[in-house]
Amino acid sequence: MEKTIEIDGKQVRFKSTGATPLRYKTQFGKDFFADLMKMESLTKLKKNKQPTYKDLKDLDMETFYNIVWVLAKTADKEISEPIEWLDTFDEFPLFEVLPQLQELMISSLKGKQSEKK
Repeated sequence: MEKTIEIDGKQVRFKSTGATPLRYKTQFGKDFFADLMKMESLTKLKKNKQPTYKDLKDLDMETFYNIVWVLAKTADKEISEPIEWLDTFDEFPLFEVLPQLQELMISSLKGKQSEKK
């Protein structure tokens, strides 16, 4: 599954494939699906609602950036390492990007659940 969204005036491609969890593990040394589940609280935020401290206090924002980066890296092998890639954006509006990438993230989880059946 692939999607292109605009971030800071740039068209950025994101993609989820069967290799995405392995690329994530190789880059960050963590389990993709476990980290994806850590983000569950963000999926409950209402659209157009500014998140509160309570919404975010237990959330590791690094996990979000890592997942976004691996989805971008899967779509474009030429992007730089995570920090350098994020530095190419003057603004990176997390709470605008997240809802647009939820479908890609959920497709990864559904695929994982289907394998168990």
